[in-house]
Amino acid sequence: MSQPDADPTDGRSESVNQRMDRNWNELLQEMRVTETGVQILTGFLLTVPFQQRFATLDSYQRTVYLVLVVLAITATGVIVAPVSLHRILFRRHLKSELVHQADRMARGGLLALALVLAGSALLLFDIVLGRAAGTVAGATALLFLVLVWLVLPLRLGRRAGADRSADPAPPAR
Repeated sequence: MSQPDADPTDGRSESVNQRMDRNWNELLQEMRVTETGVQILTGFLLTVPFQQRFATLDSYQRTVYLVLVVLAITATGVIVAPVSLHRILFRRHLKSELVHQADRMARGGLLALALVLAGSALLLFDIVLGRAAGTVAGATALLFLVLVWLVLPLRLGRRAGADRSADPAPPAR
């Protein structure tokens, strides 16, 4: 069993295994939040063709709809994939690999989800208000998601890194 080491970035005293267990649990909590919303959105999209108004969609709207279905299924599959990965790798002492791959899957799932959300805004506004409004709504939704899901976290991460480097060294023990 490895001895706990202090993580220089956050001061935690935990072994690599403890860190991987913590990272896995944190990732699972994030995935639970995302998974429910993605599954509801996918289910909703799958019911749309059975609505009377679906027959009135033009070819552009039908194409956007089908792309959204593919993206929603992709998002659902990628966001749920860590469960399968965990089941297959369970008890093989590959927690670090599991956490790394699940993190990549979560990022991919969030990308697909952002595209589904923006595309849904595009389609809805296109149907209700017209093509120009749909394009503006889709672009605005995508820009908003890029700002709050990517730019803000990256900015906070850089700021935290700069704050740490500006802090004086901790006192010697």
